[in-house]
Amino acid sequence: MEPVRLLVLGTGGMADRHAMNFSTIPGVKLVGAVDIDLAKVRAFAVRHGIANSFTSLEEAIEWGQFDAATNVTPDRVHYPTTLRLLKAGKHVMCEKPLAETYAQASEMAAAAEASSLVNMVNLTYRNVAQVQKARQMVLAGEIGTVRHIEASYLQSWLVSRAWGDWSTETQWLWRLSTKHGSNGVLGDVGIHILDFAAYGAATDIDHIFARLKTYEKAPGNRIGEYELDANDSFTMTAEFANGAIGVIHASRWATGHLNELRLRMHGDKGALEVIHRVDASRLRACLQEDVELAVWREIDVDPVATNYEKFVAAIRDGRVQEPSFRHAAELQKVLDLAMLAEIERRELPL
Repeated sequence: MEPVRLLVLGTGGMADRHAMNFSTIPGVKLVGAVDIDLAKVRAFAVRHGIANSFTSLEEAIEWGQFDAATNVTPDRVHYPTTLRLLKAGKHVMCEKPLAETYAQASEMAAAAEASSLVNMVNLTYRNVAQVQKARQMVLAGEIGTVRHIEASYLQSWLVSRAWGDWSTETQWLWRLSTKHGSNGVLGDVGIHILDFAAYGAATDIDHIFARLKTYEKAPGNRIGEYELDANDSFTMTAEFANGAIGVIHASRWATGHLNELRLRMHGDKGALEVIHRVDASRLRACLQEDVELAVWREIDVDPVATNYEKFVAAIRDGRVQEPSFRHAAELQKVLDLAMLAEIERRELPL
């Protein structure tokens, strides 16, 4: 079997994770890396044993000796670079969010569908076995009809230096500035918790009402070239296609929570709770006779394939794999409407 030759586009911190994950998959060969910073891309290439490095995507496409690319560039770069890769006939995994707006994301999805190339968005929490098991249980009717959903994504990097000093490091500062391509916590992790909730509950979002908040983090909310105007926290009420209503919220000011996703689903026959933290993941259930006394029990789960493994398998099998560009575009529509709901102060349908 010929190896899948992979290009890594962008060499920031998340790119290291992509490179490490793909390098462990049998039959995958990392053949090239791209970054506009020559010293950075060369160091990345040496670190991961990659033979070819480029300072532009155009240069890499002209070289052309790769089958697929993983796009780990900043959010605002996803749209133009992914379209170029698709036009060049390359399969693409793209980091989330797919684009800055629904219009861009929808165009990317349409281009991918027209090309018949494999396209995936790295919504990494699909890799959590507990949420996949919870979805299976919902689909099997084990908690009955879902009535109420609670989902949260809590980070604390604005009040903790566990991940580094956000006030001095560009990898964090750009995430706080709309002029540097950030849609704030809504665009950065909001897309994760929206997917976590809808995927786990096996449903889609129909209507939303959202509030966004930006807090003062420095004098004049500015540090050097970075205007710190992107939203830091959001709350959202949602109605789902399955008839349930729920609340979804996220914040970078969640003191005491390094990086935690939580999903609770309450049905008319039982309930499920998924908790994913940096140190462990848990799935708890209240089912059958336990409902009467509200007894919760831990559910064991089996390991699942990662997005990286699924992307490679889809290339080899020539098939569509989720989460696709189209799915990510629909999530981007929710994010766009959340911003509009904040401006117009009203509930909006998808």
